[in-house]
Amino acid sequence: MIGLDTNILVAAAIEEHPLNKKVWKRLKEALDNGNSFAITSGILAEFVHVSTDPRRFKNPLSMNQATEWTCFWCESKEVTLLNPNEAATTRWLAWIAEFRLGRKRLLDTLIAATWCEFGVGEIFTLNPSDFTVFGEFEIHQISDSE
Repeated sequence: MIGLDTNILVAAAIEEHPLNKKVWKRLKEALDNGNSFAITSGILAEFVHVSTDPRRFKNPLSMNQATEWTCFWCESKEVTLLNPNEAATTRWLAWIAEFRLGRKRLLDTLIAATWCEFGVGEIFTLNPSDFTVFGEFEIHQISDSE
């Protein structure tokens, strides 16, 4: 399973996003290679927050559109929705202390801890620096240079 960061879902849903086509291409390639994807409820909440923000996009999604996209991801047979369990929560708190992370790193750290506890070893993201500190993942950055 490959973890999909929030920014991947946002790039896929927002047509004006400069990486929209590249993200869809990488997702298709991964599926064609027999992979599946993992997301968390935190990723979905963050997706709705970001994709509906008119300060970030000229044409943001409406709340209804964002909710439809979250249903798309949740109902897709290629996607597993993971939620933090006790072990993920313990790892999250340990990583916050170990890596001296601040309040702006809480959700990414919880997502990473959840992925780690469920055996997700690879991530697709636009921001690899959010996850490199943990040293647990093979990180695939999707960028303009592809």
